Amino acid sequence: MNFDFKQDHFSLFGLPRRFALDAGQLDSAWRTVAAQVHPDRYASAGDAEKRAALMMATHANEAYRTLKSPLARARYLLQLAGVDTQEDTNTSMPADFLMAQMEWREAIGEAKDEHDVAALEKLARDLQRDAAALQQHLGVALDDAGDLDGAAVLVRKLRFLEKLEQEIGDAIESLLF
Repeated sequence: MNFDFKQDHFSLFGLPRRFALDAGQLDSAWRTVAAQVHPDRYASAGDAEKRAALMMATHANEAYRTLKSPLARARYLLQLAGVDTQEDTNTSMPADFLMAQMEWREAIGEAKDEHDVAALEKLARDLQRDAAALQQHLGVALDDAGDLDGAAVLVRKLRFLEKLEQEIGDAIESLLF
């Protein structure tokens, strides 16, 4: 197989370079590529071909995971455009978003202190709703408006929500197990 490691993930799967993706198309394209590069197909090949097949399969799986996750896909699109999301260095956020984060953390702490799994599950659902709304805005910023700086801010916001989701999951787990 002719495999180009320099092509972007979208090209690898024959998909348009957009935030909005058809999940079914992505899954189908990944299965096609994965079948072509699966190391088992090269079981009788020489060591170099086996290593190459393993590298191709690893690259295809990494590309798939990146495009499957909305947050990772947005990061990747911004990276392709030369934009650093500054998730580790730029923690400045709008005041209303920071206030909401404090309220989320307080609610998580209270529910955990009260051993209220139902409240934590409701917080998780509410958080998923908010994340979905941010993803909608991210799609508009990336695909329609070309607002790369705004998209970078939205990625940082989604990263905050991802951390909150992890906190909620950890709190639920600590109460159940």
